[in-house]
Amino acid sequence: MCDTLAACIADWRRGAVRHALATLVHQRVFQIACGYEGQNDADRLRTDPLLKLICGRPPAQGADLASQPTLSRLDNAADWRTCYRLAYALLAVYLQERERAGRPRRILLDFDGTDDPTHGTQEGTAYHGYFGQHMYHPLLVFDGETDRLITAVLRPGNAHGSHGAVAILKRLVRALRARWPGVRIELEVDSG
Repeated sequence: MCDTLAACIADWRRGAVRHALATLVHQRVFQIACGYEGQNDADRLRTDPLLKLICGRPPAQGADLASQPTLSRLDNAADWRTCYRLAYALLAVYLQERERAGRPRRILLDFDGTDDPTHGTQEGTAYHGYFGQHMYHPLLVFDGETDRLITAVLRPGNAHGSHGAVAILKRLVRALRARWPGVRIELEVDSG
């Protein structure tokens, strides 16, 4: 999945490149999965043998992974077009994985807005009165039967719970019907 996501990010770097874009995405994803959401731990973790191994580097002799400034540039390289491509890439991964067990007869789309607290002045962060915090308010769409993530859309912290849901639903229904004509599609949403 990391390679699929990396293919959606336009390489902003010029000249000699020390770290492959896919390696940067692997490093960022695995650091987050291990509980290191901020990049400030990257300088310490860049020499970690296990992280190097799962990022495709030899643990002992391989070059160190990326530093905090490089990972910060990766995060800042994603504009709205990149986020749009990433959302479609997640959908493509879902379609491929869901089909492994055969053609589904029914898909339950579970739309869920969630709060993602922020600390500082990240772009797109805003105060949300209901949650009482500065945050992002991403919209996540899951397969309600398999609990697999279908797609995710980053939204500003002050977005209403339903913001963009209809547009996303239209795109998903179109993609699901194109892949599996006649599939029964159901929708599950909360009060937002």
